[in-house]
Amino acid sequence: MRTKPVAIVLASGGLDSCVAAAVARTEYDLAFCHANYGQRTVARELRAFRSQATFFRVNRILEADLSFLGKIGGSSLTDLRQAVPTEAEESPDFPSTYVPFRNSLLLATATAWAEVLGAHAIFIGANVLDNPGYPDCRPEYIEAFNRVIALGTRPDSRIEIKAPLIHLDKAGIVRLGLELAAPLELTWSCYVDDDRACGRCSSCVLRLKGFAANGATDPIPYRK
Repeated sequence: MRTKPVAIVLASGGLDSCVAAAVARTEYDLAFCHANYGQRTVARELRAFRSQATFFRVNRILEADLSFLGKIGGSSLTDLRQAVPTEAEESPDFPSTYVPFRNSLLLATATAWAEVLGAHAIFIGANVLDNPGYPDCRPEYIEAFNRVIALGTRPDSRIEIKAPLIHLDKAGIVRLGLELAAPLELTWSCYVDDDRACGRCSSCVLRLKGFAANGATDPIPYRK
């Protein structure tokens, strides 16, 4: 019986990374990497991550502590003195929800683990259409980081970042998730609350629009 190669999924507990995991499992045996980086909903995201790991039957799990990002601040997701903007307030140029250099640290963590596991792929749910102001969600960023990996790892490592959602909007991501039977009911996207999603932050609004565009009901609870 031929075994699948291993791929690491950067699994936040959110919708995008869950769909990326569903894509990855069609060809790979999964390992899940999650980071607690001092975000407001850290406990809820961790719960979502663990639930998804159980659903996908993942037995290789890394929960990384990047809480120093919360101490650094610079983002409304980690600095409680900053208000998380609603969609109407979010800057289209450079959102306050951007966490400085977060994806680079996540990818570096996953790369180190990939060398140890012998994994040749790292899946990330980054997408440029929903996050045009995030510098670390652009295709050219992924390409550049792949070059860094090639230069900074053993010659036989052959690790490649895969971003299957990079050119999809939220409607396309939800559609793909539904097609692949991803456990969207186990995901959490709200930037603010960990009981019922606020329905007002930019992440909630994008998510709700994505489900609506597919004629589907978002399965997670929202405030009325």
